[in-house]
This record gives sequence, C-alpha cells and structure tokens, in this order.
Amino acid sequence: MAQTNPNASFPVDDLTEDQAAAELARLAVTMARADFLYNEANPELTDAEYDDLKARNLAIETRFPALIRADSPSRKVGSPASSQFSEVRHGVPMLSLDNAFDEGDVVDFVARIQRFLKLPHADPVAFVAEPKIDGLSANIRYEKGVLVQGATRGDGRTGEDITANLKTISDIPVKLAGSGWPDLIEVRGEVYAPNEGFTAFNTAAEAEGRRTYANPRNFAAGSLRQIDPKVTAARPLAFFAYAWGETSAPFAETQDEALAALKSWGFKVNPRSVRIEGVDGLMEVYRGLETDRAGLGYDIDGVVYKVDRLDWQERLGFVSRSPRWAIAHKFPAQQATTVLRGIDIQVGRTGSLTPVARLEPVTVGGVVVSNATLHNEDEIARKDVRIGDTVVLQRAGDVIPQIVEVVLDRRPADAEAYVFPTHCPVCGSEAVRPEGEVRRRCTGGLVCNAQLVERLKHFVSRRAFDIEGLGEKQLIAFHERGWIHEPADIFRLARDKEKLDLLRAEDGYGDTSVKNLVAGIDARRVIALERLIFGLGIRDIGDQTSLLLARHFGSWDAFYAAGLEAAAGIPSPDWTRLAEGHGVSQRTLSVMAAAELSPADPWPEAPVDQKLALAFPGVATPARRALAELAPDWSAVLELARIAREDGPSETLGQIAGIAGVGPVAARAVAEFFHEAHNRTVVDALINELTGVVDAEKPKTDSPVAGKTVVFTGSLEKFTRDEAKARAESLGAKVSGSVSKKTDYVVAGPGAGSKLKDAEKHGVSVLSEDDWLALIG
Repeated sequence: MAQTNPNASFPVDDLTEDQAAAELARLAVTMARADFLYNEANPELTDAEYDDLKARNLAIETRFPALIRADSPSRKVGSPASSQFSEVRHGVPMLSLDNAFDEGDVVDFVARIQRFLKLPHADPVAFVAEPKIDGLSANIRYEKGVLVQGATRGDGRTGEDITANLKTISDIPVKLAGSGWPDLIEVRGEVYAPNEGFTAFNTAAEAEGRRTYANPRNFAAGSLRQIDPKVTAARPLAFFAYAWGETSAPFAETQDEALAALKSWGFKVNPRSVRIEGVDGLMEVYRGLETDRAGLGYDIDGVVYKVDRLDWQERLGFVSRSPRWAIAHKFPAQQATTVLRGIDIQVGRTGSLTPVARLEPVTVGGVVVSNATLHNEDEIARKDVRIGDTVVLQRAGDVIPQIVEVVLDRRPADAEAYVFPTHCPVCGSEAVRPEGEVRRRCTGGLVCNAQLVERLKHFVSRRAFDIEGLGEKQLIAFHERGWIHEPADIFRLARDKEKLDLLRAEDGYGDTSVKNLVAGIDARRVIALERLIFGLGIRDIGDQTSLLLARHFGSWDAFYAAGLEAAAGIPSPDWTRLAEGHGVSQRTLSVMAAAELSPADPWPEAPVDQKLALAFPGVATPARRALAELAPDWSAVLELARIAREDGPSETLGQIAGIAGVGPVAARAVAEFFHEAHNRTVVDALINELTGVVDAEKPKTDSPVAGKTVVFTGSLEKFTRDEAKARAESLGAKVSGSVSKKTDYVVAGPGAGSKLKDAEKHGVSVLSEDDWLALIG
C-alpha cells in the first residue's frame, strides 16, 4: 500500500515547513510506486488520483521551493531534459509564438507587418493558416535524407533525445522520399494522438484495469517519453509536419511551397492548412475551424497564421522569443465556476502588494486550480469581488488563471466589499500607491523581510546567479541569524570560517554539505553580464531586457558607467508632464529647447496661442493647444522653454531607451536604480566579492559598420525604420535615437530635420539610403 501521512489532508496553504517536507517525501514514494506499477501494467491509482497527487506536489514545491527533493516527481517529466534522456541542442531554437485572442489582435498583427514592410494598406498580405494542434512539438534531423536524430522542444534551445520513439510513428519517414531535400534539414511538427485512437486506448486500458489518461495531449507526451520504444510503438500516435529549423540550403520561396515540399518527401501535412490573404480571409479560416473543431478527429486549440513569403519572414525577423511573422489565434479559454474562500496579499521583491484569490480547487483545462490572480485593488473593485462569492474562473494555455466575473445571483447575503490594506502585511509599513500606478507598494524597503528575502531569492534564482544549494530555506535561516543582508554577504559567508563552523556545530551541516554550499557560491564568483544585470532585481528589468542591455553595452564597466550617466540625467516631473502633453513630440521639445527668447514679452497684446506659434515656430496645432494649458502668460512660456532645455533626460538615458526592445520605462528604471546611493553601495560591495564578469557575446566584427554608432532620420523610402534598425544591429552596429560627437553615421531620408543639423554641427558623416545600402553590401 502507498505510504500514509497525516499531512495528506491538510490544505497546502496551511502546511508548516516541516509538514511540507514530510508530505513531499510521502508524495515522492507514492508516485514512484504508482509509476512502477503503471509500467508493470498493474496500476493502483486512477489517472485522476495520480493527477491530484501531481498537482499537490507541484503546489507544495511552489510554496516551498527550497524543499524540492532530488527524487521529486516534478523532475521526472516535463523538464527541459530529464535524467532518462540525453540532451539535444537544436540547430535553430524552437521559439514560441505570440498569441491573439480576438479579431482586434489579428488586425493589429497584420497592420504591424504592413508597417514593418512598408506596404500600402490596400495591398493584402498572403498568409498560410493552419490548425494549431494540441500535442507535443518535435524536431527531427535528417542528414542525406536519413533520420539521424529526433528531440522534444524542451526549453526551446535544448530538448530530449527521443529518436528511437519517434521512429515508431508511421507518419515520420525514416528516409525521405522524392527529391530536392537539403543535405541537412531539421523538420518540425506536432506529435498528437487522434481522438479515436486515444479513446480506444483508454477504453482498453480501463477494461484491463490499467491507468487511463486525462486527455490526448498528456497521452502523447507520456507515450513519447517511454523508456522502451516498444511501448511507444504500441500507442496510437500521429504527426503533422509544419515547419523546419536548420537547413544546409533553401528549398522553397514561400511557406505554402515549403509545406508542399515536406509532403512530397513523405510527411503528412495538415489538409486544413491553406494560403489566404488579408484579415477577412484569416477570420474566415478561424471561424471555419472553430465550427469544425469537434469533427476534426484530433484536438486543436486555435489557428496559426504565418506570412507566406519566406523572404518577408526573414526581413520581419524575431522579437524577444517569438517571430514577428507568425501568431497563434487561440480559441476562447476554458472556464469553470468555483467559490472564493479568501484573498491573500503577496508582497513582491519590489514591494508591490498583489492580491491572490484563494479558491475552492477546481479543474480548468485539465489543470487543478486553487489560486488565481486578482491583479490589483482596482480590479477587485471593478469586478466587485467578495469573499464567499461564486466566481467564473478562466485559464488559457499557460496564462495565469484569472477571475472573469462574479455570479451575482449566488452571492451570500452577508458578503461585504473587500477593503484593500493600506499597510504592508509583512512589516506593517505604510503601503502607498504612487500617482499613475495601479499597485500599492510597501515603503519598508530593506526593513521589510518580505522584500529582502524576495530580493535575495531573486538574486540566487535560476536565471540570475543560480547558486546551487542556496534556496529559500537557507536564505531565511541565514538572514534570521544576521548573516545575510545583501548579495555580497552570500559570498562573504563562503569565506567566513567562524560562521561555517557554526553551521557544522549548531545547524547540523556535515562537512560535505558545507563544502557543497561553499562550492556552489564560489562557482558564481565569475558570472555572465546578463545574469548579473538580472540578478540586481531592477524594477521592470526582466531576463530578456537584461540580455538586450548586456549585448548592447558588452561589459559591466560600460553598463555601470551608462547607469551612472543616466542617473545624472533623470528628467524632472515638470519635464515628464510637459512631454506627456497631447501632441507634444520629441521634435516639439527640441524646438522649445533651442528657442532663444527674450525675458521681455515681445508680443504683449497677442493671445497665448499666437505667442506660442511665434516663440516656437513649426510646432503643430495640437501641441500648441497642450502648451497653452500650461502657459497662461509669457513668464510661463519662458519656464516651459527652460524645462525643455534643462530638465529633460540625459543623452545616455535617451540612448538606453533607444535600444531595441528596452524602451523608456526600462531605461528610467535603470537610471532610478543607480540614482539611489544605497543601491550603488550594494552593487559595489557585490562586485568586490566577484572574481570577474563575463562580457556579453560580441556583435559581428567583420562588417563595415561593426562597432559604429548609426542614427536614422527622415522619411526612409528603401526600408522601414524598424527594418533598418534591425539590419544595422545584426551587422554589429549600435543604433541611437540622437546625434552626438560619438555618432559615426547619420542615414538621412527626405525631410530630415534637426538630426541632420546636429550631424553637421558635430562633423558626422551623412549618408543617403543608397549610400548606406552600398556600405553594408
């Protein structure tokens, strides 16, 4: 029988740390036994019972990450590369797609493509629309037409080697048919379980007393991860090919032609894939598949749209982790109703107070949900969510579950409106809501244990410093003993013999445990630049933005210097209000800053609007109207000019904001971080403890513009601004939004204005679009 434990009936939120450790031990033993018996065709748990254990294990590990066991069930399935399969590095990353959830998102998607490619609005863009199969992605590598390796998607860059299992699927040719295939090609597609075969398997399994599966997707995933390929071969699995990764040579000019080529080589291509033009065509395909969804014979959760022309796909490129040229239009999310039992307030590492709904557990989309986000206090008030309410819960794909609405006719008579706390539930400090923000934030800073420990947890997390053996449990213990107050203390601890001896004497650490802890810390004394930036926990700077900053600046010294320079040029609140005025563009601010005005009003009888037109020639009417509201008289006009001239962001701050994918919000976050003296002190102490910071991957150095700083201005005719910027950066150039003496080239199209004058002022080379194209080849 499975091991019992009195903690098994306790709600996860009520478990103490010791109870949680005991419960995780029970779950590991119980699920290991269930896995063994399942593989022996003698299961003792139903799929529902097994899934409940799995969900409980995950919930406990989420709450107590430091307690995750080496034999945890969560480490056996679904990891980027499990212990039973070797790792495979994809030749080209398998990136995820952005999602569209309604027609408006699709309209925006098509419009963005037309703008990027600079296409007339009336010219329709051709796409290939195909069903989004709800299965498991696979990457299959062929060399000289022979299947040599197959892998799961994994984390997008590294997957699991499941070659032997994929070879058992009849839809996947072991040797390519026809001709015209490249010597090397990675063919990509989706492994899925047809509904009829899945139902037949479950029926037979149930009749034989074996474990059944909850849905076709889980069945397909479990079947592909069987140790014995014979087990996989006995499962009803199929495969649709829809894409490719690394290739030694091009083989098509359009997506549609590529699918035809894959079909001619022996792959099964979805028959509902179709070439279509424009938004109306895409929506027609979407509605048709939504109507026919139940009769397709396999599960789909939406439609994927891809730009048909491959040369356009190449021009559009990628943003962050997804392509600009494709999007997944998801079907409406699955919903369920449940009861709201309470509202908890979580304090984040930056002090933000986030309300979380504590729910009666309910299954939504195949996942047991017991918590959901309530976003912020405005959202609670808008939806009038009250404790005890019956609520409609929605979950779409990997999106965090959220409450859609309250079922008012089932509201308890004594339900009261929720009052959002005005003080931090952790430290009792005042929780304030800055103007223009939707979240309240604790003002406790480093006196708030929630923030301090959260900041340290973030610092040692997987995408930051990833310090082995130093989890939440250890951080809390060391912090409570007064050993760790900032990141540098972690590295000091590894060299503090007195404290390490106390760990052995008082905390029960063995010599091996202490050595492993020290080794885990010392291993991170040399750290990659992007990990260091992310580990600092700067607000609005995620791992992708950290990578962009690292690649742009290259080294820690360059990034630190830029942070200090940006901190010295944070725009004043008056400048920010001025810049946010309706119609007030960067050009307007430049005109105002350059204006030479007399202290005496030269037009005393003129109305304000006319004075503004004379003082700032060329400023558009909407901007003048916005300025008129701020400047009722001449002295106010003079003050606006001074603000525009003296209170704006520094050049460095503007350059950071101009980095592709960073933007002004993240740039200001960097500036504000370095503006605080205590942050600089913490950072300096950390750097002193490190042995070195590894520079970011160097940009291309073999192009004519590698290392050069380029500014694009005017109305470009040969390419769009985004396209020009992406191309320049791919060649190793730095693209800036402003001209300085450090600028190497200004590429000017028709209508170039102030930037062209700045180039002449600083003696910067000015190129036409043709000159630029000739330069970069």
